[in-house]
Order: sequence, then structure tokens, then C-alpha cells
Amino acid sequence: MGKLQSKFRRRSDIYKAKEGAEPAPVHQVVQYEPAHTDAINCVVSLTSDLCVSGGHDQAVVVYEWRAGKRCKSFRGHSREITKLCCFKESSLVFSASRDKSVLMWDLGRDTEPVQEFCGHELVVNGVAVSPDGSKLCTGSRDNSMRLWDIESGECLQKHTISRNLVTHVCWVPGSTSIVQTSEDKTIRVWDSRSWQVTNTFPAKQHIQTHCDISSNCYHLLSSSNGFGGQGSEATLWDLRQPGCKVAEYRGHLQTTACCVFVPPRPGYPALVASSSYDSSVKIWDQNTAACLYTLTLDGSGPLVSLAPCDSSSLLCASFNSGLHQLHLDQGTVPSLTEVARF
Repeated sequence: MGKLQSKFRRRSDIYKAKEGAEPAPVHQVVQYEPAHTDAINCVVSLTSDLCVSGGHDQAVVVYEWRAGKRCKSFRGHSREITKLCCFKESSLVFSASRDKSVLMWDLGRDTEPVQEFCGHELVVNGVAVSPDGSKLCTGSRDNSMRLWDIESGECLQKHTISRNLVTHVCWVPGSTSIVQTSEDKTIRVWDSRSWQVTNTFPAKQHIQTHCDISSNCYHLLSSSNGFGGQGSEATLWDLRQPGCKVAEYRGHLQTTACCVFVPPRPGYPALVASSSYDSSVKIWDQNTAACLYTLTLDGSGPLVSLAPCDSSSLLCASFNSGLHQLHLDQGTVPSLTEVARF
């Protein structure tokens, strides 16, 4: 044993840095002007250069994220903003709030809301615009889903389902279908013409927190809450066969707050991104469910919202450290790097 230990001692020099060797470069994260003064709840991509975010400071902020420049701020809510959506064929932005209302803003006009949608009895957690831009769907913890006429602000339809505490809403592109997640662990598909539930997915074991639709409208992503690695997964569903589970993405240690499809890049595998209360963002192979990369943003607190801007850029909203601009390298081995904070 003594001889073996002496051999280790004699060869320990191979683990020491060589004299004159250049230190490994340290990646610098650019710090831009902060978008908000408090925790951020949501971020969406408006154009290839602009994003919109909202949070506890009750402000809706338009930010030119490539240049690190704050463009505009809207104020009109009396409580924190919970969700945002935009109609990308126009300059319209919709903000849902804990004050039970949804406000519509126009980037080309002044900072006053253009339209108000009032009627929910509790916090509004879901908001989505129809593909033609004429209707707005909202969902709330008051167990109701509502359909609105955007131009007049009139509530056209209301449907209440017991225990349906809505957490997120997605309008399926190019269709009349709307998907919503709920605290009752159920995913429901609505028909906007009849305003009835047409399909209900099998209930998961944990609260469903978020949903997203693939660009080809074939698949649905949902995420769930959890703790200590239990729950905390994202699930891929086949929208053509409602209720058919395709894959599960497991690896986060706390609630998976958001899950999104990464814009496809020709010649590369389809990817999914997820963010969690465990301060990490994960990149997954959509088909194999393999975790390809994990980026941990130390000190950021819960990472509650993701906004893909293109196949290589991802924005992430955090409670403690603002908005994060992430670069996704879709090489042979995908990687994720934080580029800037604002």
C-alpha cells in the first residue's frame, strides 16, 4: 500500500496548472437597464427584436432585447400582472392581472389602455387571441372561461366548470380550438363556436401550470408543479389523438413553471425548453425526452416564463434577477448560455 501511495504522490504534478498557461476565459453576462423594479411573472416575444413583460410592479414593458433598450411602459392595472399575449399581425398586447381584469394596449398609441375586459370574479391567469384577431379568450380562478369581442369589449360567452381554476390558455393556430390547463390537474379543449369542452385529457397527478402548441399544431406541451423531484415534469401530448401521451420530460427538482417548443431549425432534432422554480432551464430532445443541456441561473429564484424568439434565442423571466437573454447553440451537442440580463 505504501508503494502505491508514493506513486500517486510522484505523479500528482500532472494535475497542477502548467506555468505560463493562459487561464480559461470567463464568460461575461451583459447587464442592461432593468425592465422591471420587482419580480417578473411573464414574458412574450412580439417581434424578432421586441419582447413584452409584466410582473409585480404592475407595469407592461416593451423592451428591445437585442439592443438592451427599454422602449415603452404601460400602466393601468391595480395589482400584479399574471399573463400576457400579443397578436403578432398587429401592435396589440393584452395583459391579464390579479385585479380580475384584462387590458388591451396598442404600441403605436399613447400609454392608456385601448380596451378593457372586466367581468371575472378572481385573478385572471389565462389570455389568448384568436387567429383572426377578432376574439379574446380568458380564463380565471373563478372557474370560468370567457370569450370576448376585442373591438367592443363585450363578453360573448361564459362557461363555468366546478373546480376549473384556470392556470393557462392557448389558442390553437388556424383553428377554433382553445386549450387550457387547470389546478384540478386537467387539460381541456374548447370549441370557440359552441363554447363547450370537446375533449378532456386524462388528469395528471399534479397541478398543470402551463401549456404550449407546436408550430404544426400536432402536439401540445403541458407542465406541472411539484417538489423534491416528484411531479415537476413536462408532458408531450398528441393533439390529433386527444389524451394520447407521447413523452414526459423529467429532471426538474421543483415546479416546472413553463414549457415551450423551440422554433424548429432545418436538419436538427426538434427541441423543447422548460423552466423551473429550481432556477434552471433545460433543453430536451422532443422525441426521445433526453435532457440535452441544463443551465442553472444561480440566485435567480423561480424561473416562471420562457419566450422563444428564434431558433437560437430564448428569453427567461425570473423572480429575483429580471429577464435573461439566453443563446441556444443547436450544434451536435446543444448548449445554452446566458448572454445578458435586463
